[in-house]
Amino acid sequence: MTTFNKTPHHVSRERGRPREFDIDTALDRAILYFREHGYNGVSISDLSQALKLSAGSIYKAFHSKHGLFTAALDRYMALRGQQLVEMTASAESGREKLHRLLIFYAESSYATEGMFGCLVVVGAVELSSTDEAVAAKVSFAMSANERRLKGIIEQGQKDGSISKDVDPGTTAKLMLALLQGMRVIGKVGQNREDMMSVVENAMKLLD
Repeated sequence: MTTFNKTPHHVSRERGRPREFDIDTALDRAILYFREHGYNGVSISDLSQALKLSAGSIYKAFHSKHGLFTAALDRYMALRGQQLVEMTASAESGREKLHRLLIFYAESSYATEGMFGCLVVVGAVELSSTDEAVAAKVSFAMSANERRLKGIIEQGQKDGSISKDVDPGTTAKLMLALLQGMRVIGKVGQNREDMMSVVENAMKLLD
């Protein structure tokens, strides 16, 4: 478990007695809170209660609400990327990999998880037009997802599970829009049956 005296470069270190809280736990709580409530309408006081830390501890560790958000976004993207890699690693074909990804996003787009939403979407909607640092992180995350999707489609074409008539680049962009779109509509409430129907119709595009 990572503690504050093993802090990454974007979180400050100060001389003297180390702070007695777990940095990963704090960031995980921040991720959930920002996902549910967004960025602009959240105060340090709100975050203090959500993270179960004093405002002073948050400022000393992250300098500002913005610093906390960017640290939370970094952790969110790293954890999500690892999760997606692990989820698709054992798939026997490119088509199965893509199907697993679509199901994962569909499962993340209804009930409680759907209402929490996606932290990358929060950054894209609320900050990317005015904040260069967050815009760069969002762009990196989107580009990485698009490259992953294109690679999966190309793999499927090589193993015969996806039609060679499919354009990998265009279809990857379409699937990216679909995946992120599912996270957006999940914020306003969806049901599992509808989201799974979206998955099955999306898979027909690969024929």
